[in-house]
Amino acid sequence: MTEDMSPAERYAAAKLRAAEQATALAPFREMYDFGLDPFQVEACQALEAGKGVLVAAPTGSGKTIVGEFAVHLALEQGRKCFYTTPIKALSNQKYQDLVKRYGAGKVGLLTGDNSVNSEAPVVVMTTEVLRNMLYAGSQSLVGLGYVVMDEVHYLSDRFRGAVWEEVIIHLPESVTLVSLSATVSNAEEFGDWLDTVRGDTEVIVSEHRPVPLWQHVLAGRRIYDLFEERDGQNGGRREVNPDLERLARMENSRPTFGRDKRRGRTMREADRERERRQRSRIWTPSRPEVIDRLDNEGLLPAITFIFSRAGCEAAVQQCLYSGLRLNDQEGREQVRRTVEARTAGIADDDLHVLGYFEWLEGLERGIAAHHAGMLPTFKEVVEELFVKGLVKAVFATETLALGINMPARSVVLEKLVKWNGEQHADITPGEYTQLTGRAGRRGIDIEGHAVVLWQRGMDPGAVAGLAGTRTYPLRSSFKPSYNMAVNLVSQFGHHRSRELLEMSFAQFQADKSVVGISRQVQKNEEGLAGYRGSMTCHLGDFAEYSRLRRELKDRETELARQGAAQRRVAAAAALEKLKPGDVIHVPTGKFAGLALVLDPGMPSGRTNGHRGFDAQDGPRPLVLTAERQVKRLASIDFPVPVEALDRMRIPKSFNARSPQSRRDLASALRTKAGHLVPSRHRKPRSAAADDREITRLRTALRAHPCHGCDEREDHARWAERYHRLLRDTRQLERRIEGRTNTIARTFDRICALLTELDYLEGDTVTDEGRRLARLYGELDLLASECLREGVWEGLGPAELAACASALVYEARQADDAVAPKLPAGRAREALGEMVRIWGRLDALEETHRINQAEGVGQREPDLGFAWAAYRWASGFGLDEVLRDAEMPAGDFVRWCKQLIDILGQIAAAAPPEGTVARTARRAMDGVLRGVVAYSSVG
Repeated sequence: MTEDMSPAERYAAAKLRAAEQATALAPFREMYDFGLDPFQVEACQALEAGKGVLVAAPTGSGKTIVGEFAVHLALEQGRKCFYTTPIKALSNQKYQDLVKRYGAGKVGLLTGDNSVNSEAPVVVMTTEVLRNMLYAGSQSLVGLGYVVMDEVHYLSDRFRGAVWEEVIIHLPESVTLVSLSATVSNAEEFGDWLDTVRGDTEVIVSEHRPVPLWQHVLAGRRIYDLFEERDGQNGGRREVNPDLERLARMENSRPTFGRDKRRGRTMREADRERERRQRSRIWTPSRPEVIDRLDNEGLLPAITFIFSRAGCEAAVQQCLYSGLRLNDQEGREQVRRTVEARTAGIADDDLHVLGYFEWLEGLERGIAAHHAGMLPTFKEVVEELFVKGLVKAVFATETLALGINMPARSVVLEKLVKWNGEQHADITPGEYTQLTGRAGRRGIDIEGHAVVLWQRGMDPGAVAGLAGTRTYPLRSSFKPSYNMAVNLVSQFGHHRSRELLEMSFAQFQADKSVVGISRQVQKNEEGLAGYRGSMTCHLGDFAEYSRLRRELKDRETELARQGAAQRRVAAAAALEKLKPGDVIHVPTGKFAGLALVLDPGMPSGRTNGHRGFDAQDGPRPLVLTAERQVKRLASIDFPVPVEALDRMRIPKSFNARSPQSRRDLASALRTKAGHLVPSRHRKPRSAAADDREITRLRTALRAHPCHGCDEREDHARWAERYHRLLRDTRQLERRIEGRTNTIARTFDRICALLTELDYLEGDTVTDEGRRLARLYGELDLLASECLREGVWEGLGPAELAACASALVYEARQADDAVAPKLPAGRAREALGEMVRIWGRLDALEETHRINQAEGVGQREPDLGFAWAAYRWASGFGLDEVLRDAEMPAGDFVRWCKQLIDILGQIAAAAPPEGTVARTARRAMDGVLRGVVAYSSVG
């Protein structure tokens, strides 16, 4: 290649190589045994140039390389780097990765329950930990040069997403921010916001998957491609596989056994047999059959997403019962050695309670579940064995899709519907992309596979829509909280805090949505000015004349509306008087003319024994017309009151469904009443004729100078357009007002409530406010009020643990039917007092228009974990506690760790003169034992 270059070109190329070798990126690239992708190089170069970066790329594309380059730069420059993740499992995993590369001396870990080498130059932490450090003004922030925010798209999470925005807004200006996100459709918008609040930020978006992803549908014994590539047709676009569309049509069509109408003869037996064979191909295979089929096709290891913990466990059991084995003897022995080493610190009694032996049997066969209800250690073992290729089939809930490094060759989706906490809903294109993004291991697989199981009623086009859509917009979930308010006011004062909150991504998006509306308002105002000119009259003020005309029209319309309502009431009252056997004349409608009332059709709730209808419909009489038709009439058929012309006896033998009965009774009706003529309804005098306001307006109109203008009606048309456009413009302005400054207005309401409770005095945070500043969580204000009122004074450690659990625990599904079991004595009294205080705060929030439905305010404390927390902190065994709690071990451990976290906050915030701080520390020791204390991080 160089031989073909001129001397000048060779010199330029050599100079470029020398310049590249002088960068920090060159030695960093040598640390990897594979070349970096263009988007990774672009992002790293931007970082080295001193810019912040936002990298949006598909799952598994290697965007964390950019985060690791930030670590490399920090160490090279003698500065610190904080690497933040949304969940502890990710933090633990990243910590292990960085320790392998840089050594344990240079890397630390900070999560809610682990602190390892926290003053190291590189610290991995959960995002909440960094937020708390920023508010506390921690000395660890000194020398901080880079912050990596992994999975930054998590800021869409409605429960925890606000933390990401708090960190981004409050980080010192000297810190370079590295934001790593899944592929989102509005990355540029998010980048614009980062550029506004953090300074120069490069947005790098990559849609390219390093391992191509193939989409399939598994129906019966066959794996169908979801898309069919048609070269040269439709511009090379992919189309839904016609075989799948044929399957859907076949399943949806009804069996055509019996008479074939098209051919006019009985279907032959051969045709029936062919249809049976076709239909027999459409079925949903069982879970063991799916894994066996994937194994035969060479598509393992695979992750099957089942949106239910119980479903994941059941799937493993079904595979075990079927005799499925995916590991040979050597693999089984490797699994056993790994598992025994990783679980050596857990007591034998606890292992038995945790279902260890059933779990181990599945692992030895290469099959496992993975969900939040499992013990963290068990989940970590599954992840480790899966990466090593010793577990080949994992049944997981969607929580696995969040960043944990468990790539597979294939991903299977059992259903495209999941429970979202309130109802069963279709998964979104963004969720589909996130889940199937696990398929395809870089450097191992040449392609990944996403397999959707056929389900009855499936629409292949809808599946293709999910697989082909890349709409996953990032939406802010930022909301001010009580803790945030006191921390902000403490550091910046009320006015500056308000300005900071208006810098949030939430307000940025709201303001951006207003831009289009503002542009329309501006255009409308230009139109209004033109209309004003066109309706100008040389005789006088036509705007005033137009107002009089509009008022007159509105008044006439209102009176007409009132008259129509009165006529409807009168007509309904007349219908209510009808009885079976009344002969009436239907005034209008399709069935106008003589009719016999068979059933008055009174609204429900009446006591005349007739079948009722909704009261809002009014009476709906069933009548027989003179033309032998039986019809149920409505109020619309009676615009004027109706009265009985005569009466007839209805034979007891009359059957409305019998044509002969109808014919005989209709003949009798015509004979008896055919000569009767209904009295003509006199139209009442118009209310407008006697209305003083209308008389006044008409007089004012005739006296106005513009009334005599020759071009009056032309001016009036322009005036009508003017007022219509003015009304539309006012509506747009109200929409703008509702969207702008929404975050700041909520902040003002929160500050007003905190002022009323003496947490704030203007720009000053009181002693009570400083206590609140140390309490983080959904129920921060409730915890602070409990400390202030001494609710927990005099409690024992286990009793305080029970009370503190109500501040963090939240049942997965609300169960109001059964009252939770509570410890007796002082703990029960304290829990009751906590609920009473919450009731008082709830009433205050309503007064200050702080709306819990919008994610702001204090939810009701959940007492569902109090008994389990009390028993565990009292020293009871795991078996007894879990049996009483009816809770999976993983959930129990997770709630215990959150309980330890809130107890630590209470210990730090409690008044030094009381007993609560000491008791909280003892309660932490009581909870932090056994499986809760065991940690794989070291």
